[in-house]
Amino acid sequence: MRGTVVSFDEYVGLGEVVDGDGVAYSFHCAEIADGTRTIEVGAPVEFDLRTKFGRAEAARLRPAL
Repeated sequence: MRGTVVSFDEYVGLGEVVDGDGVAYSFHCAEIADGTRTIEVGAPVEFDLRTKFGRAEAARLRPAL
């Protein structure tokens, strides 16, 4: 999937990405694929979906090409 990072809090390591349809998915900094544990708000990304605790979350975030 493709989307845009709309929020990211480096202190707690949580963020949110919105796909092209406007659906928001949360993510944890451990899901940033390059291992940096940080990402810029507004960055276009590709991501996978996974289900955790019955909710869809963004996983394996990586820069969109």
